[in-house]
This record gives sequence, C-alpha cells and structure tokens, in this order.
Amino acid sequence: MTDNKTIIERALAGLAAPGGVAALADVLSEDFVHHRPDSTSNKEEWLAAVQAVPLADLQVEVSHLLADGDLVVLHSARRLAGAGPGITGVHLWRLRDGSIVEGWEIIEPVADAAANYLWWQAR
Repeated sequence: MTDNKTIIERALAGLAAPGGVAALADVLSEDFVHHRPDSTSNKEEWLAAVQAVPLADLQVEVSHLLADGDLVVLHSARRLAGAGPGITGVHLWRLRDGSIVEGWEIIEPVADAAANYLWWQAR
C-alpha cells in the first residue's frame, strides 16, 4: 500500500508532466471538495481552475511536505516565470483509500507577507 505522502508527491509530479491535470484527476475522489477562505469547489470546478494556470511556466519550491495519518500538509512558494514575487501557500489534503477526498488552501502574495506578520498589533 502506498503511503499518503507518496500519493501527494506523485500527484504533484504528474501535474508538472504533460497531461498533468488528467493525472491529478485520477487521484481525486469523485466526491472531492476543495476549501479556500473565499470559496469551496467540487472536483470539476477545482480541476478547471487548475487547468487555467499556465503550468509550463509555473515554478514551485516545496519547503515542507508532512504527513500524519490521513492528512498531508504542503508548504510551498509558487511563481510564474517573469511575473513578480509570486505566492506562498499551505495546502492540507485529506486522503481516504488512496484518493484525495478533501483539500484546504491558504495562499498569500509574497509581497504582502511582511505586513501580515504584525496583523494583531493596533494600527
């Protein structure tokens, strides 16, 4: 049996390869739900959003990939070649029986990060 961290690693590697979104679709369960602070999407909606990203120009630097039971956490920096500082993101994936059933995403533009370190202080 493949461990959950390896499943996520393979999905990410498949996403970067030709036909990447199709490879990603294969590892998502039919009832997959993706959560973000501003929206929730199902499998088809989320795959369409991923398909819209110019993946060939996307540079991803993985800082952490951690697994605990059915949960896998990915912390990464992403940028499009020649398009500025990019974003930092944390993704939490929940897996069941070798498929991703749920995902959460928090992203922040790298340029805004310093200002957000002090969000709790009075302005």
